[in-house]
Amino acid sequence: MSDSSLVTKLIDRVFPVMPDFYGLITTQAEQVCRSMEVFVQFMESGDMEIGNRVRAMEKEGDELKAKHMEILNKAFATPMDREDIYRAIVTIDEILNYAKTTVREIEALEIKPDEPMAKMARLICDGSYQLLEGYKKLASKPMEAEANAAAARKAERSTEKVYRAALAELFKADHLVAALQERKEGAEVEAMRYVIETFKRREVYRHLSNAADRLEHAASVLHDIVVQIA
Repeated sequence: MSDSSLVTKLIDRVFPVMPDFYGLITTQAEQVCRSMEVFVQFMESGDMEIGNRVRAMEKEGDELKAKHMEILNKAFATPMDREDIYRAIVTIDEILNYAKTTVREIEALEIKPDEPMAKMARLICDGSYQLLEGYKKLASKPMEAEANAAAARKAERSTEKVYRAALAELFKADHLVAALQERKEGAEVEAMRYVIETFKRREVYRHLSNAADRLEHAASVLHDIVVQIA
């Protein structure tokens, strides 16, 4: 073995090659985007077979997160603050976690997704793609990633608008109140069914609103990283 090879091995041992953390985070974001596409399909169809694919993809996302965490823990050096890498990995994954638990809620409550749910899912999916595009730019054009962080935050605000409008529509029950006042036959039963259905849907709406909050958290982490490295 040549002296140069020995020196190279020694240097590699003392100063290991730094993992491509930009690439790792991008891979994590790609997994979320693929999963959110399937999540949107579920919200548009209510097909539980598609919902089960969301669950499976969430598990794949957890495995990917664990792999990336292990790489981070063993890394000798990082291109940015370790805490920011950790936060990026976790907040991106949390979006997918909420997609999975939304599927579980819909199944448990035995309801069909409606148009507001589908619209919120599409907005969160769009925001996830903005995160992906932002993280793709960090290594070479970090300043440009700020626009993607802002777009992801805008998707969260748009989701909240849909959420509030859906709630307002959900709690419109003047026709049932009138029927109860007029003591129409079956009005009490119909009102009770409406109340139960309303609170079921309100629970799913709230969960999607929380998923959008996780999107905003992930966008804020992207913003913080841009400020640090740009």
